[in-house]
Amino acid sequence: MSDLLDALLSKPVGPATPTRQADPERDFTRQVEVTGDAAEVTVRGPAEMDPKGSAAACLKAQGLDPAEWEVKGFRSSEWTMPGGEIGLSTRFSFARALKPQQDPPDISELVQAVETYEPRWPAGGLPQGDHSLIIALGDMQFGKLDGDGPAGTLQRTIDCLNQAADLLEVYRRRFPIGHVHLGWLGDHIEGFQSQGGANAWRTQLTLTEQIRLTRRVMLHAAMTMAPLAERVTMAAVPGNHGEAVRFAGRGVTRYDDSHDTEALISVRDALELNPELYGHVECYVPDTDELTVVVNCSGSVVAHAHGHQWRPGKHWDWWRGQAFNKESAMHQADILLAGHLHHEFVDTDGPRTFLQPPAMESESTWWRHAKGTTGAPGLIVAVTRDGQVPVKEVVR
Repeated sequence: MSDLLDALLSKPVGPATPTRQADPERDFTRQVEVTGDAAEVTVRGPAEMDPKGSAAACLKAQGLDPAEWEVKGFRSSEWTMPGGEIGLSTRFSFARALKPQQDPPDISELVQAVETYEPRWPAGGLPQGDHSLIIALGDMQFGKLDGDGPAGTLQRTIDCLNQAADLLEVYRRRFPIGHVHLGWLGDHIEGFQSQGGANAWRTQLTLTEQIRLTRRVMLHAAMTMAPLAERVTMAAVPGNHGEAVRFAGRGVTRYDDSHDTEALISVRDALELNPELYGHVECYVPDTDELTVVVNCSGSVVAHAHGHQWRPGKHWDWWRGQAFNKESAMHQADILLAGHLHHEFVDTDGPRTFLQPPAMESESTWWRHAKGTTGAPGLIVAVTRDGQVPVKEVVR
């Protein structure tokens, strides 16, 4: 009976069109975009898929550990695919988890390298002479885990300062050096203000620990150099990483409000407690709301700047602009010391000399990923008198 009914009710229905198979290139797609410590992951697929799990798998496929990333937000939408199925598109915003990748180094072990130094005072009085030895260094960024981390950067800085002290005796065979000058060129700490605080995950030391290392390295330099010349000077300028306060990631207080310079002020206060040994050691920082400082070194006016005031390769343009202002100390400068760009660069223009030491940190991992190169850390030493710089050498 049912067969008869079906036969009488039958109609010429057209052949069925098979449902279109899902096209992974169109329907089930994954997109990843990673910028520093932020990531955007977009996944598209059927409604029953697990979007968060798919996003985590997408991170893992790019060599990233999903456990090191936290979801900060997402946006989800649905659409009807050609076969009638419901599709789902979800975009996740990830940020690196704000925790150290590894246990932070023991701060007491780090400072031990500084505390073990014993100054060697000459018996016959402090050496005199009419030339100056300049030691230019910066960009230690203490606290940063890149490369060999805080311990490696600290040991390298101490070793380079000690090598510079040893080289003084070598240079004295050619020049009567009575003045040793150290230029601290900023970014001595990694800080937590740069990149709007996005560098916090990759910073192993607390802010106070970073500042403590900077102070003690500066004190080590003062104690090392004090017995070696009748005049010892140290100057520090603010770097962008050393800024004490930023508002909404942009604004600052005064331009001289910096941990880079405050560390040297603290060292000056300590040295003044023993004028008998350290009365000939002078410390200088920029004036209120300023970024540069100059020191006279045996007739050569030596200017200091961090280097974030100009674009790469534009140091002469910036210098000319500053020198145009007759009230600026840059108007008289013979030598400009600057850091910030993390690589060695020596340039001259007529009688003027530009010296940019490499960073003391071993590498910027972000830069290595972007450009492929690591660092070549060290400091620059130079001999000067009356605007001339006959000797320039990198110490590593």
